[in-house]
Amino acid sequence: MALPRYTVLAGTAAIALLAVTGCAGAGGGSSSGGGKSVNVLMVNNPQMLDLQKLTAEHFTKETGIKVNYTVLPENDVRDKISQEFSSQAGTYDVASISNFEAPIYGKNGWLAPLDDTVAGKADFAQSDVLKPIQEGLKGEDGKLYAEPFYGESSFLMYRKDVFEKEGLTMPAHPTWQQVADLAAKVDGAQSGMKGICLRGQPGWGQVFAPLTTVVNTFGGTWFTKDWQAKVNAPEFEAATKFYVDLVRKHGEAGAPQAGFTECLNSFQQSKTAMWYDATSAAGSVESKDSPVVGKVGYVAAPVEKTKSSGWLYSWAWAIQKASKHQDNAAKFIAWASSKEYEELVGKQLGWERVPAGKRASTYTNPAYQKAAGAFYQATEDAINSADPRNPGVQPRPTVGVQFVDIPEFPDLGTKVSQEVSSAIAGRTSVSAALDKGQKLAEDVAAKYRKS
Repeated sequence: MALPRYTVLAGTAAIALLAVTGCAGAGGGSSSGGGKSVNVLMVNNPQMLDLQKLTAEHFTKETGIKVNYTVLPENDVRDKISQEFSSQAGTYDVASISNFEAPIYGKNGWLAPLDDTVAGKADFAQSDVLKPIQEGLKGEDGKLYAEPFYGESSFLMYRKDVFEKEGLTMPAHPTWQQVADLAAKVDGAQSGMKGICLRGQPGWGQVFAPLTTVVNTFGGTWFTKDWQAKVNAPEFEAATKFYVDLVRKHGEAGAPQAGFTECLNSFQQSKTAMWYDATSAAGSVESKDSPVVGKVGYVAAPVEKTKSSGWLYSWAWAIQKASKHQDNAAKFIAWASSKEYEELVGKQLGWERVPAGKRASTYTNPAYQKAAGAFYQATEDAINSADPRNPGVQPRPTVGVQFVDIPEFPDLGTKVSQEVSSAIAGRTSVSAALDKGQKLAEDVAAKYRKS
């Protein structure tokens, strides 16, 4: 969510890595030794690199299936996966996709459903997978098209020590107006400290990841259920103006170019007192070498008209429909997304490195609770409260909290985000920015009304 990052996961945009382990023919053919194999195309997030390190010693040793990994930076892997799956080339059996792609790819017939091959196996414990995460990976036909490797929502992080010194209390479920009032009060609490960090960097998964959650809870939407564009509607404009005004008045320096990484650095360096972003950020905030470890509190995503507003995102495994090795692929996914794999990571690499955010059992595990004590409950609550099918106050034409799950959204969201970033920079007004966005959204909506 972040994707363009859309995402929001620490380290994905920062790592420029290409790692290819092993090689195989089209469709994940047999390895040179004649044994079984599976070709996996995945993003280079830290959790995936841990998986790569553990595979041969455990999965391959246990099953005899060699895993040939192709590991790419996020933007590159998304392009390659799109090309591979749309053409049904069959070169890769498994790929790391998200809850943005899963319903779209499933509808297009590019994915093999996992209901029977993975989810249907008793020892996989599908019922243990958090319901909002599962729902985001299903298609319109109700079939499950991907299994999560890890998931996230969003919440508000704040400096407990700064608030205590200023005599301020953070509500467990703050409204956005309360957040704005608090941002004004902690602005300047320490030398060089601003009130809050909010993404302003252009990109459908940068500024619009958090901003769309604000739009939702203010009563706005990109499109109505019958595909009427609402980008310059009063509610959408009120939310965007609130966001732009807040970050301009009390936000981080260089806000128009600040994304996840910039806000993480700003927060860790005590340049901002609050930060609204991905729950996955907490692992970096609470890492042993973080300057603010132990000083941060975590509360629910701020709201206005809705009960919750956190986004929902997951990196997940999907099988290409054209794969000739679907049995091997299903076995790989069943291992990589299992409770047993989480336990393996916890014991060998440390529980703070577990790919969490997908299973209820993770959050009742004493070892994980100890390692993630500062934020695990807030993360679980945020994920469980996210509703990808009903994230606002009105029915939606498709699923998605911080995005609209249609192929056109990356282009639409990115173009509108450029206008919003210009408003944050003071080069245009929110009204003018959204009027341009409305015209773009109307073109998209017209296609769906005709279909």
